[in-house]
Amino acid sequence: MEGETMRTLQPVKKSILFLVPCLLLLYFYNSWLTGFQPVNTVHPYILCKNSSGYSHNVTILLWHFPFGVSMKLDGDVCWDLYHIPRCRLVDQRSAISYADVVVFHNRELVMGHEKLPLDHVCPQHQRWAWMTLESPVNNGNLRQFSNIFNMTMTYRRDSDVPLPYGMILPKAEAEEAQLEVVPLNKSSLICWVVSNYQSHYKRSQVYQELSSLVPVQVYGKWSKNYLRDSKLLPTISHCYFYLAFENSIATDYITEKLWKNAFQGGAVPVVLGARLSDYRAVAPPHSFIHVDDFTSVKDLAKYLQQLAKDEKRYREYFTWKEKWEVKRFTDWRERLCQICLHFDTLPEHKVYPDLMAWMSS
Repeated sequence: MEGETMRTLQPVKKSILFLVPCLLLLYFYNSWLTGFQPVNTVHPYILCKNSSGYSHNVTILLWHFPFGVSMKLDGDVCWDLYHIPRCRLVDQRSAISYADVVVFHNRELVMGHEKLPLDHVCPQHQRWAWMTLESPVNNGNLRQFSNIFNMTMTYRRDSDVPLPYGMILPKAEAEEAQLEVVPLNKSSLICWVVSNYQSHYKRSQVYQELSSLVPVQVYGKWSKNYLRDSKLLPTISHCYFYLAFENSIATDYITEKLWKNAFQGGAVPVVLGARLSDYRAVAPPHSFIHVDDFTSVKDLAKYLQQLAKDEKRYREYFTWKEKWEVKRFTDWRERLCQICLHFDTLPEHKVYPDLMAWMSS
């Protein structure tokens, strides 16, 4: 009798052992959504594998490839590459008759290169997802998509499926003791890489005033001082500060200019774009300098000059690298797989009546 009882309890114990770490992982991921918390977290995109998986396989149909660049979706992509189980990516349009989620990338729709299959009778459970990584001013006319989409997939933290350009993850314990040395071969005070220069952009106006006060080394298409990809980060590493200026002022709009160019390039980022509170929510404390922290560009220029001369204070902007590292997202397949991590918590009946209003809020 006792042996039978133990055998009965064993599945229960296994379920409890599985649920506890999963709940902890979901808690840490939620911490990123609500604001940066410097705790010992784990990679939020690697979930423990359940012996029974989700309640069912989630099939995601990508209606068209972003920017026309195709990707291999053969095999179990989400599990093989990102350890996300029971998540199937397909691009065969015939799958629209049974797919759980159909994803449409905004650029192709607003440019007229693709059309929504509005004559299709959707299965009752199917959701249509609107995906973009562009800022509101670069998304075109969204009024035409009123009351069509059930899900949003954008860089905003309040999206149904958030797709950040990057994030901070804790380093493995073996790496924590290895303090990342601040590059000492600095030869430029400030540098900036820019291709799309428009004089009416706020970033252009700040640059013009800043460059009249302190030297700013400019690279990119606009200045005709081109940098090959292989030279980008090594060049930035020679600068004390990098102007991580976004082309738009928008909620949560924080791109690779922060995550790659500045953080991975080894320069202290001077940021402009999202609100100060948005940057604080996702970046480590004392890792960046926001333009809005200063009453004038003149005050900003003075601060940067003084900081560059004070090695101790300057190094403090890199102390976060002792325990944290940058994770960037560059593969659209990884972004699509995130749907499965949120699928079970998505509202069953939801529609966006005005995408433009939501993106601009």
